[in-house]
Parts: sequence; structure tokens; C-alpha cells
Amino acid sequence: MFSSSRASTIGKRLLLQWVWFLFPFLIGCAGSGTVEDVASGLSEVPITTASSAEELKGTEPEGEQPGAINEPEPILPAIVTDLTGTEVIVNSVDRIIPLDGTVAEVVFALGLGDRVVATDLSATYPPEADALPEIGYQRALTAESIATYSPTVLLATEIAGPPGVIDDLRRLGFPVVIVPNRSGPEGPPEKIRAVAEALGIPEWGEELANRVTQGISEATIANPTSRPRVVSLYLRGASTQLVLGRNSATHWIIEAAGGESVAEVLDIDSSESISAEGLMVVAPDVILVPSAGLESVGGPDGLMAIGGLSQTPAGKHGAVAHFDDQWLLGNGPRVGSVIEQLAAFLDEARQRKEEAG
Repeated sequence: MFSSSRASTIGKRLLLQWVWFLFPFLIGCAGSGTVEDVASGLSEVPITTASSAEELKGTEPEGEQPGAINEPEPILPAIVTDLTGTEVIVNSVDRIIPLDGTVAEVVFALGLGDRVVATDLSATYPPEADALPEIGYQRALTAESIATYSPTVLLATEIAGPPGVIDDLRRLGFPVVIVPNRSGPEGPPEKIRAVAEALGIPEWGEELANRVTQGISEATIANPTSRPRVVSLYLRGASTQLVLGRNSATHWIIEAAGGESVAEVLDIDSSESISAEGLMVVAPDVILVPSAGLESVGGPDGLMAIGGLSQTPAGKHGAVAHFDDQWLLGNGPRVGSVIEQLAAFLDEARQRKEEAG
């Protein structure tokens, strides 16, 4: 049984990195490949990173929660048909366990955070969720560790596993609702509505979903004068170094922020191992990476030692944008702020490129 309290987000990041090393299929890619080492002279490369609005517009590093609301009064029982087509009856929301970090964030944004009794390792925001007991990692769950908390409802996405655990939980009598987790501008509002419906507060979900949709719309750069080229990387040390494709959570965010995704240029749907030759050809202006991934390779200097990155325009200008993993990859309520802050970073790259002619 896995159960402990979080000492800090930093400590959990280290544990998550260890888990991700064991589960490289996190983003559904089996390829490993090799990467070339081009580390010479990297210590002299000036790195300009954007991990948060601290370096852009002065707002909170983790993004702003879109209008967290007072606690609603659920209308129960809630009878829903989840993403798998399973009809689930939820009679109580007194003891909620989200099996996904962004789902936990949604529950808190809906005003029911005080009813969450535990989360999985991926829940790093808000701080109240980060401080709760944990039941393990969403891809490596056990029914026993979850049952210890006597949940009245479990909320998960389709990646929760391993296979069989969800069935075990249902056989034990726990209501499990699988909610959608699509990438794209429609994904976050869809997820919010599904979570709210399962918790018996659909009107509150509609209100939050509408605010998130508005935030996405307001942050989106519709007609940029040019689109800086952005390569989105998924890194877990030397074992997993991938270029993310069109199906990833970052592809649409790059496009919305006024960039051109390398996934489109290289015609990548899922993900591919980093190729020095490919990166040199596409010449990205900006590198986008989750913060934990950047840490796993030793920070900006370690990043520039990977497969040709130091020789790209992004590498030469030290144009590295990194964001908290849940914030960047979660497709959650704060996605509008990610788009806004990435757009500001891309605007700098755009100006630099236009001035260079």
C-alpha cells in the first residue's frame, strides 16, 4: 500500500521523475532511439527561460485559477454515463479522490476542494491539493491503497491504471467516473463539465467552463504577423527524450499562442525520439519543455547538450520556455494563462527574428 503526505512539490517532482523513468510510455511512445552529444561550449550559451510570468508579466508563477467559487450544494444522486460508456451513480461527494492532477485542480476550482481526501502524485496545484495524502501515481495505482480512504467517488481520466484496477475498484463498490481528457481548446471546458456533472453541480461546471473558454479565446493570437517555430520536448533524463507531436497537449497551445509547432513541420502525430539532423533542418526559434523535464537533464545547460539543440536558433539565443508540468500538460482551468505567457515569450522571438531580417 502506498500512502504518505507530501512534504513539498519539489520532493514530489523528484519522485515523479523516478516514476516516469519506470513508465516511459506515459505519452504512448515506445521509441527510444539515440541522441547525439553536442555539449562543447555550452556553458557560454546565454539561456533565456520563461518558466512563469515572473519573467513576463509579473503574475503568479503557477498561473491564476479562473475564479475559484464558493462551495456549491451538490444535487444527488448524480447519474452519469462516463467516457467509457459506463453508467455511474454517485450518491455522495463527501470523500472525493481525483486520480489525476488536473482533475483535482478542477474539483478545487469548482469549490469542492475541502471534500478531497487524497490525490495522486501528479496533483501539484493548488497548494491545498499538493498538501493532501497521496494514493500513488495514476498509471500505477492499487485498489488497496485507494480503498483505505473510503472514497465516495473517484474521478479519473483514461490513462488511470494499470488495467484492471478500475474494475477492481468498481467491484469493491466505489463509483469511478472516467472523464474526457482531449487536447485542444474544447478539451478543458469538456473536462470541467464532466467533473461537475459527476459531482452533482452541473450549473457550476457550466459557469467555470464558460470562463475558461473565454480565457482561452482572449489569450489566443488569431493573426500573428509571423509564427516563430516551436519544438515541444518531453524529457526524463537520458532515457526519454522526445519531440511531442500533434496529439500532445502542447501542440494546440503553441498554435494558439501564435507559434508554429514543429510537430506540424515534421508531420509527427504522437512523438518521436530527438534527431539532431531533424532539429537542424526545422531550426526551431523556441524550445518548450515541462519544468520537471528540464530539471531531469540538468537544467538549461544539460538541455543544450541534447541532439543538436545548441545549434538551432533557439539554442543560440537561449530561448527556452518551461512551465510546471501540470500547468503545461494538464489541459486544465489555467490553460489560458499558459497561452498568454507563451505568447509573450514568442513575441520576443518574433521581434528578434524580424530584426535579424
